Amino acid sequence: MAYVAVSGGKEAIEESIKLLDFYKSGTDKDIEIEAIENKLSLLVDRVMSEAGLYSKTYAALALKQCEGSMEEAVFLLRAYRSTLTRNYYTNTVNTEDMRIVRRISAAFKDIPGGQILGATYDYTHRLINFDEDTEDPVKLRQAMLKTLGAQTPEELVPCPRVSDELKKEGLIDRYDLDDQRPYDVTVNMLEFPACRSARLQTLSRADTGFISGLAYSSLRGFGQVHPTVGELRCGYAELCVPYLLDEDESVYIGEIMITEVECFNSADDKDKLKLASGYGAVFGRNETKAIAIAVIDRELDNGGDYPAQNEEFVLTHGDSLEMNGFISHLKLPHYVTFQSKLDAVRKTRRAEHE
Repeated sequence: MAYVAVSGGKEAIEESIKLLDFYKSGTDKDIEIEAIENKLSLLVDRVMSEAGLYSKTYAALALKQCEGSMEEAVFLLRAYRSTLTRNYYTNTVNTEDMRIVRRISAAFKDIPGGQILGATYDYTHRLINFDEDTEDPVKLRQAMLKTLGAQTPEELVPCPRVSDELKKEGLIDRYDLDDQRPYDVTVNMLEFPACRSARLQTLSRADTGFISGLAYSSLRGFGQVHPTVGELRCGYAELCVPYLLDEDESVYIGEIMITEVECFNSADDKDKLKLASGYGAVFGRNETKAIAIAVIDRELDNGGDYPAQNEEFVLTHGDSLEMNGFISHLKLPHYVTFQSKLDAVRKTRRAEHE
């Protein structure tokens, strides 16, 4: 159940909505959608992930409309998504063939295809750069294009998964593809126990902070696990749909950027014959969330008494729209229920004094 905060008289509500423009009118400068899409790309990626709709332009537009509120932007994008028709279902995406822009492993120093640091804030000094305020975006863009133009394009070589070698040795479990259609939580009600496809889809749409906090709780004490990132890869995956006139043929329709993570953990069997593994994938560049999903995926498989191991607790409370809607509904009038609480207290107090 989702809540939409609507209350008060019609005139008051209309004036309240008009007042929103006041907070957007603090400067005569405007933020272009293209600028939000490219300058705040990590924020845009997070909105797309939690909304379950891959559209950088519409995610940027939603952020501009709601003054940068993550929760409201997700609400807007999901509402728009609900109006769209589904014309096709893509074929299963093989991420081994993705056009990689970043790929690292904390488990092995040397991996097939090599490690690619790519773009990351992990190695920055994390000091505020006050020159950003005077930076010329045109010169920066031209400099980057010049640098790219001077490079010689290299042939794209698919990078095999790090886990493939471990699977060959039987050190981790292998999950083969089957003909079962993935469970879609946007069409069907989430049921418990949930299948793994429903679980992973729900986690990918969940609030990043909530998922990260749960994973942190498992690492710090409520679970006491310390997984190793076997592989983190970020890149562009091709999307293809079946050709209508020939089911054996496919039609390329575009590509999307995703972040994918596989984590390895201590063996979960008594004989320690295999390592445990967890998986996470999200739209765009959001490494923290992808790692957190991989941690929780393993915790849910393992089960237990800790919060991150309780499937119903994790999947029910992580949805950003549901979470913020339920909390926001507390701002609605609760006059009758609150008066009943006061009456109960007064009645008890009178009884004690009699």
